[in-house]
Formats: sequence, C-alpha cells, structure tokens
Amino acid sequence: LSALFKTKSRAEWTRLLEGTDTCFAPVLAPEEAAAHPHNIARGIYKTIDGVLQTAPAPRFSVTPSAELVSVPPRGAHTKDVLAELQKNSKRS
Repeated sequence: LSALFKTKSRAEWTRLLEGTDTCFAPVLAPEEAAAHPHNIARGIYKTIDGVLQTAPAPRFSVTPSAELVSVPPRGAHTKDVLAELQKNSKRS
C-alpha cells in the first residue's frame, strides 16, 4: 500500500476520496487542523501566548472545563530534566 499511496500527493488523494463513502481523512499538521472549518466551529484549538493548544476533551454542557493556561516554551525545562535523568542514572 505504501507504494500505491506514494503515487499521488495528499491533495490528489483528498480530491479523489472526499465526498465518497470511503472512510478517509487526510492527516493534518496541527496548524492545518486548527484552520479546518470543522475544528474552528467546535472551538477545538486555542492559541495562548502564541502557543497553539487543543482544548480539553470531552467537553460537557453543564460542567465546564478549566480554561487553558500558558505553557512553558519548548526547551524551558530541558536542563532540569537532563540533570534529573543524570542523577537517577548514577543511582542505578
């Protein structure tokens, strides 16, 4: 199947298969998924302090989910994590 799927681009497969009874959906990058009309309508993605995040799921009509908060920037805790790993490896 891999060789077959390589014969067309994602856009070509999407044009060919959308609107059919085939169980199909393209794999989207996070930014593409956030821009998809269905996800926009459902409020799936939020950008908090410049970081794209998914809203908690499932969401209930009576019990609201906690609001999304800022997340540390990528790599903010790398030194701490590596130091902890090094410390734990010395114990072994």
